[in-house]
Amino acid sequence: MPPGKRTVVFLHPDLGIGGAERLIIDAALGLQELGYKVVIYTSHCDPAHCFDEARDGTLDVRTHESFVPPHFFGQLSILCAILRQIHLVLYITIFSNQLSSLKPTAFIVDQLSAGIPLLTLFYPASPTLFYCHFPDKLLASRKSWLKRIYRLPFDTAEEWSTGWAARIVVNSKFTEKIVRDVFPSLSKKEINIVYPCVDIAPASKDDEEQDSLWKDKKILLSINRFERKKNIELALRAFAGLSAKEREGVRLVIAGGYDRRVPENVSYHLELATLADSLSLSHSTASTLPTALSIPASTSVLFLLNCPSKLKSLLLRSALLLLYTPANEHFGIVPLEAMLARTPVLAVNSGGPLETVVEGRTGFLRGDHDDTEWTAVILDFLAMPDEELRQVGENGRKRVEQLFSREKMATTLEKEVKGMVEEWDGRERKRDAVVWLGVLGVFVVVGVSWIGKILMYRYNFPEAY
Repeated sequence: MPPGKRTVVFLHPDLGIGGAERLIIDAALGLQELGYKVVIYTSHCDPAHCFDEARDGTLDVRTHESFVPPHFFGQLSILCAILRQIHLVLYITIFSNQLSSLKPTAFIVDQLSAGIPLLTLFYPASPTLFYCHFPDKLLASRKSWLKRIYRLPFDTAEEWSTGWAARIVVNSKFTEKIVRDVFPSLSKKEINIVYPCVDIAPASKDDEEQDSLWKDKKILLSINRFERKKNIELALRAFAGLSAKEREGVRLVIAGGYDRRVPENVSYHLELATLADSLSLSHSTASTLPTALSIPASTSVLFLLNCPSKLKSLLLRSALLLLYTPANEHFGIVPLEAMLARTPVLAVNSGGPLETVVEGRTGFLRGDHDDTEWTAVILDFLAMPDEELRQVGENGRKRVEQLFSREKMATTLEKEVKGMVEEWDGRERKRDAVVWLGVLGVFVVVGVSWIGKILMYRYNFPEAY
C-alpha cells in the first residue's frame, strides 16, 4: 500500500452513541493518525446524538439516509437494518461516483455483514474486513415458534455473508469462541482479535481543572445504553441493598445512550423508574448537565439520558465506583474508560470484563444473580481508605495505558488490513459472488413462487395450479 494512496472506507449502520460506535470512531481516528484517508458511510447520524468526532469535522462522515425506516411499529428491526445497509452499499457502489474518486484500499464493515457480498460483487478491487462485535444471531429473542421461523433466514444469511469477508476480526477472546461455536462454517477460518481502545491522551487543562460533580456525594456510576440486555436493574437492586444510613451521602447515577426513536430505550427507562419506586429509592431524570445539577440533594438515583463524551469523562472522574452490569458482554468499553479515569470497576464475571478487569487490583468481578455480593463490594468501597482507593485507581490506569491505547489498536488493525490487501484476489471473489448471488436469487424466486402457490391453494384461488 504505497503512501498517499491508502484509503479505508468504513460502513456503519447508525452512527449514534454506544460501544460499537465508539470503537468505529476510535478505529477511524487511529488509522487517520497513521496517515490513512478515512471516510465513514452511515445510514443515519444525528448531530445531537453522536460522538463529537462524528460532527465536528475531525472525521469525514457521510450520511445517506435510507427510505427504509429503522423498524415498522417496533417490529422487523433486523429486516429493516439489512435493507438499510444494502441500500447504503448500492448507493456508494452503483448510484454515486464517490468510490471512483476515493479509490479505497479496503472496506471495514461492522455489526451487519449482509452487504459484504454486494461490496465484493460491485467493487471487487478492494477487500472487506468485517469487525464482529457479537453475532446478531444470539442477540435476538426467540420466545415463540413464529419468531424462531422468522429469524431462521436472517441467521443463515448472517453466517453466509460473514464468510464473504476477506478477513474477520473480533473484540475479545470471548467473542472469538462464540463466533466459532454458533457459525460452524467459520470454525476453521482465521479469526483475529483487535481489542477496542480508549484515548489515553492527557485531558485538556480546562477538563482537568473542572470540578467533580456533586462534591458532597459519593457517586456510584452506571453507564450503558438503556437496553434490557444491559441488566441495569442489578445496579438498582444492589444499591437498594444498602441501609438508609449507609446510603446517606451516596448517589447512584445511571447514565447512557438514550434515543427517543428507539422504543426499547423509552420503555426500559420507565421500567427502571418503576423499579426504583418499588425499592423506595427517590429518583429524578435529566437530559442535560444543568438539569442534573439542580436535582434535590435528597435524590438517591439520577437517570441521566444521553451522555456526551465530555460529560462521560466528568462523571467517571467524579465516581467512587463504576457498576458494570451486563452479563456476557462482548467486550465492554466503559470499564476501560473508568480505569483510565482511575475509577475502580465492579463488573459481572463473564464476557469481556474477564479480559480487562483484574480481580483485586483494578476492581472486582461478581456474578449477576446475587445482588448481595454487589452490595457487599459497594460497602467495602464506601469504607475503603483513600490511599487504597488511589492505588486501585492507579493500577487500572496503568493497565489501560499498556494494553488498550488507541495507538495499539490502530497498529493491530493496520496489520490486519495490510495482510488482507496483500492476499486479496478480487477477480476470483467477484466470480464467486456472481455465482452465489445468482443461486441465492434462484432460491428467492422459487421460494416466493411456492409461497404464492400455497397461499392461492389455501384460499381456493383457481390460479394455484
